[in-house]
Amino acid sequence: MLQKGQAMVENAEKAVAAAQETKRRKRRAMVAAANKITVILETDVRRQLAAQARAEGMDIAPFLVKIVENHVIAGAPEDDPLASRLLAKRAVLDRAVTIARDAVESGDFDEHFILNVMKKASQNVEFISLYETAVGGGERPARSARAALNQQMARQIKRAAGARSKRDERGKILRAQVQDEIITSYTLLDRAA
Repeated sequence: MLQKGQAMVENAEKAVAAAQETKRRKRRAMVAAANKITVILETDVRRQLAAQARAEGMDIAPFLVKIVENHVIAGAPEDDPLASRLLAKRAVLDRAVTIARDAVESGDFDEHFILNVMKKASQNVEFISLYETAVGGGERPARSARAALNQQMARQIKRAAGARSKRDERGKILRAQVQDEIITSYTLLDRAA
């Protein structure tokens, strides 16, 4: 009888945890949807932006984000916390891309390229300070800010390397987990054909 009661309590706890996770996912989806903006550009403008993005080793979406963030920074008052955070974010992303490009030029590419670039970047005290500022600083920066910045860095590192996601025989993207690093998981990479 006691075991049956414990099982009922455990099932109830699992149901509550599942409901909370569902609620968190819905909230994150709503926030993400609220932050999306559709912009319709003239074809020639889009082509010009795409060419400029390629020249910087970026896809057009993060390039447009960079343009908008630079505009916010330029118009912000002195010592504005948002502008400081955005400047730190730009510096972190730029540093990660520079390390990635240097590694590719020296032939240091393998499937763990994202992790290797992040390890090298995180050895720099200034990079870590900028990273903490970019994700909100403090003792415990928001997980979502860390996750968003890490994902953005990984995409830009991948792009800078001219790589693609490594896939298994079924076409599923292969990922790796790691502990005690600035990132906790990353996509394994292959050189683009």
